[in-house]
Amino acid sequence: MLSAYLLVSHGSRDRRPQIAMKQLAHLVADKLQMPQNLVGTGYLELSPEPLHQQIRHLAQTAVDFGYHRLQVIPLFLLPGVHVMNDIPHEVSQAQQAVGKDILIELQPYLGSHPGLQKFLAAQMATMKAQAWILLAHGSRRPGSQQPVETIAANIGAVAAYWSVAPSLESRITELVATGYREIAILPYFIFPGGITDAIAQAIEALKLQFPGVNFYLAQPLGANAELADLIGDLIDT
Repeated sequence: MLSAYLLVSHGSRDRRPQIAMKQLAHLVADKLQMPQNLVGTGYLELSPEPLHQQIRHLAQTAVDFGYHRLQVIPLFLLPGVHVMNDIPHEVSQAQQAVGKDILIELQPYLGSHPGLQKFLAAQMATMKAQAWILLAHGSRRPGSQQPVETIAANIGAVAAYWSVAPSLESRITELVATGYREIAILPYFIFPGGITDAIAQAIEALKLQFPGVNFYLAQPLGANAELADLIGDLIDT
C-alpha cells in the first residue's frame, strides 16, 4: 500500500527548527524516491492549526495522489507526554475525521531508534576531549531521565540536563574536581534553536568560571542524510 509520511516535531517560535524540518523532509523524500509534497511536516504546538488538522491536510493530499496510507513519525528524543499521549490523541482525531479513505498509522518516535547511539558516537569521534557530557532538556516525570542515562553510559559520557538536576554546571564541577581539563558537551537536541543558543552562552560563562579548562561544544543532531536514514528505518515500507 502506497504511503505518505508526516514528520512531527514540538514546534517553536524560532524559525530555524522549522527550516531544518523542511530540509529533513526533503532528504527523507529523496531517500524514499517519492514526491516531496507527500513527505510533510507537522507541529504539535505553536502552529496556526492543531496537529490533527495538519494530519488531515496531508491525508487529503495523499488520497488525491492515490495513496491510502499515512504514517506519522514523531521527531522526539524521549517518550514524554507528547509522545505517549498528545500525538496519539491527535492521530486518533484525524483518523476519525477522514474515515476509511486513508489509514493513519503512528510509528515509533525517533529517540527509540538504537542507531542514535552510533550517530552520537560518530559526532564524538570528530572532537578530542578527555570527558563528554550528554546534555538533554530533562523532565520532572518519573523515569524520564533513564533513556538519557542509558545512552550516556553506552557512549562513554555522563548525563546532564538543562531544566532539572544534575545541571551542566554541576557535572562540569564534578569533572574538573576529578582532574579533567578538556570537556566536550554534546547537546541531545534535534535542531538548533533557543535552548542550544542558551547552552552556548552558558558555556562561555563556564569558561570564565573554569579558566584552566578547555570546553568544546558539539552540534545538535541536525538535518542531514544520516538522520534521514534513521527516520527511514522507523517507517513501514
